[in-house]
Amino acid sequence: MTKSEHIEYWMKSSEEDWLSVSSLFQSGRYVHCLFFAHLALEKLCKALWVKFNEGNIPPKIHNLVKLLQQTNQKYNEEYLIFLEEFNDFQLEGRYPDYLFKINKTCTFEYTTSIFVKVKEIKQCLIEKLQ
Repeated sequence: MTKSEHIEYWMKSSEEDWLSVSSLFQSGRYVHCLFFAHLALEKLCKALWVKFNEGNIPPKIHNLVKLLQQTNQKYNEEYLIFLEEFNDFQLEGRYPDYLFKINKTCTFEYTTSIFVKVKEIKQCLIEKLQ
């Protein structure tokens, strides 16, 4: 695959995950919703990694900030701080003990407030890919 095909793969995969985000939010499965939101952002970060690095295969990590730092691009400091905290949601979806702990925190209100920032960042990442 060419570099642009790799980037397109990550972007398309991100969009597919974003469809799951909407469904999970509508059904009230907020922890899983935020896990998939993290996954969608992670795939955009991996597309950016491919765009701004020589290789076409990004590292097999889930840390959004580390992926973005490896692109040598400038990002809004507020977004990076948010993403550092948002990284927790890649754990919650993978490990049941975390899942049970955070279920009480992820209310409709909490998830809605997180979504505002996630959507902003998602749009910012997409713009950097164009």
